[in-house]
Amino acid sequence: MKNQKTILLVDDDVDYLFQMKLQLERFGFKVVMAESQKEAEGLMSMVKPDLAIFDLMLESEDSGFILCYKMKKRYPDVPIILATAVSSETGFSFGIGSEDERKWIKADLYLEKGILPEQLQSEINKLLKL
Repeated sequence: MKNQKTILLVDDDVDYLFQMKLQLERFGFKVVMAESQKEAEGLMSMVKPDLAIFDLMLESEDSGFILCYKMKKRYPDVPIILATAVSSETGFSFGIGSEDERKWIKADLYLEKGILPEQLQSEINKLLKL
């Protein structure tokens, strides 16, 4: 497909990464994957994705936040989904509902892992204006 959109998918859980890759490909997207913040930063210097999906906790507890910041600095127009299970794993919760939260998180959408495929596709389509 000539106009196929590319999604950068970053997660350190290889099983989740593989499942998400298959799901995104079923939606018709090309998927570029990374298993770490460092690997993702290398990919960002070579590829401008149409959308990015980052896990929050990779090498460190704030890797996803750092990736969001670096992606927006390099490619301000690329929508970012921060997908995490941090709330269920730690009890810590946050969002991007307020202007203050969006200033420091830099993601366009925050999703708890376990999202239904139809909802994920809908959210991606909204962010990409498809």
